[in-house]
Amino acid sequence: MATNDSELPTMPRTWRPLGPRIAAAVFGVVLVGAFAWLWIQFDDETRARVNNLEKATVIIIVGCGLLLLNGLARSRVVARADGLTIVNGYRTRRLAWAEVGTLRMPQGAPWPHLQQGEDQRIALLGIHTSDGARAATAVRELRALVAAHRP
Repeated sequence: MATNDSELPTMPRTWRPLGPRIAAAVFGVVLVGAFAWLWIQFDDETRARVNNLEKATVIIIVGCGLLLLNGLARSRVVARADGLTIVNGYRTRRLAWAEVGTLRMPQGAPWPHLQQGEDQRIALLGIHTSDGARAATAVRELRALVAAHRP
């Protein structure tokens, strides 16, 4: 596939999912707000009966929820001159262009993936189909970059 350089996005180029980032922010506010509202609604006697271990447990549960939402929100795909950086949650992979496989976007899939051989795929959570046209543009741009960097 011959690709014209004028069609290629400028690098570095970062793709981030908009919908999941908004959802993570909203759910984070709802999670913290719901527990804060619940605590405020308790009368003084009920608050006095909650021991420190129970408070710590609730704080840890809310913290874990916020960590999961943050992991979702920080997902991204970054194209640079030397290759791709893929951040899925808290895992980061750096691939040289020679290591990048075939970009696939199966019908109905929530995000594209890189096919790295018959049995290895790398999900690209930084491009999410819930973003509609933004996701289609991101896939088109990334495909053009992958094609341009094929040996």
